[in-house]
Amino acid sequence: MKRISLEQLAVVLSDLPPNPRIVASGNFATPHTVLDVVDRTLDTFTLHILNAQPGIPDREGVTLETCFVGPGMRHSPRLVYVPSRLSLVPALYRKDLRPDAVLLHTSVPRHDTVSMGIEVNVLPAALEAARDRGAPVIVQSNPRMPYTYGDAQVFDHEIDYLVEVDEPLVTHRAKHPGAVESRIGELIAEQIGDGSSLQLGIGGIPDAVLAKLTARRGLRIWSEMISDGVLGLRRAGALDDEAPLVASFLFGTQDLYDFVNLNRQVRLLRTEVTNSPGRIAQQPRMASVNAALQVDLLDQANASRMHGRIYSGFGGSVDFIVGALHARGGASYMALPSWHHKSGQSTIVPRLEEPVTSFQHSAVVTEQGLAPVFGLSEAEQARSIIDNAAHPDAREGLREAAGRMGLA
Repeated sequence: MKRISLEQLAVVLSDLPPNPRIVASGNFATPHTVLDVVDRTLDTFTLHILNAQPGIPDREGVTLETCFVGPGMRHSPRLVYVPSRLSLVPALYRKDLRPDAVLLHTSVPRHDTVSMGIEVNVLPAALEAARDRGAPVIVQSNPRMPYTYGDAQVFDHEIDYLVEVDEPLVTHRAKHPGAVESRIGELIAEQIGDGSSLQLGIGGIPDAVLAKLTARRGLRIWSEMISDGVLGLRRAGALDDEAPLVASFLFGTQDLYDFVNLNRQVRLLRTEVTNSPGRIAQQPRMASVNAALQVDLLDQANASRMHGRIYSGFGGSVDFIVGALHARGGASYMALPSWHHKSGQSTIVPRLEEPVTSFQHSAVVTEQGLAPVFGLSEAEQARSIIDNAAHPDAREGLREAAGRMGLA
């Protein structure tokens, strides 16, 4: 490992091949200072980041490539979306999306390691793919980045260049759940008993579920991400103190970052582990909660596209849905508001016109109610979704559509 300055980094970058693919830390761990040097040094490059937030380079000459679209890429004309379940992205780095450089945002060195802190995810696989082909691994070492354990730790012999940068970390404070989100959270929380394992995604509904679980005891976390809602469970005594908190990345406030720093109870593991359906299926009473944009009468969910354009991607929801359904006592909940107020349309539709993100869940949940679907016939599923989850203003039209589809 060689410590270099930002000026020396520009020289290193100038040796990269033409239009290099640069894989960088995503979510709220993007190394902005180092990326600014990349943007100033290279006329053309491909930037690969998962769930990119605002503030990344976006200009002519920069191709924005991702397997999960975040707000920093969502409306860019230079977006290149590569469909993939999150657990399979590491396989893409080995062959189809091989990196020419990897940029990591890490803690300061501790002994002979640094930590990737709040974002592990697919980065260990990207690092390994880079080292296999001799591509440089560049670290932005930041004293503000918490030091986390598990697969977050990177040894100094795995790093080519380290640049010291004091950069504020981006934080995320969840909005207070509205009435619809709170009702959905309540309905799902009623199904989750003591000793359950939890996976919750990003957004108001997962946060509302966590807020309704503070009276439970012995809960475990095996999730793609951890948010401040998990801190609320810990403070309420709802978590199993003997079980590690397992996730792949963090989304939250400085309080969350302070909590995970040097906390050996928190294990940030690589995506191939956290999102392995087989490993998920081993968790006791696994409860998977994910959100969708639309659900149809065949229990098919669209969680990735709006108006024919990519909005996010598969993410890890499919991995957890499959794993949870195979777990003993496990269940998968697909949650969404029953009505899209901006468009004035039902989110429960006869049949999806957008590509299917997932199918076969335990239940579909809206503020109208919880609709069991697993183990029912097609017609029974349709009736359950209409009667229990659809908005009242949409039910008559959905029943007519069900009849035309042979689901009456």
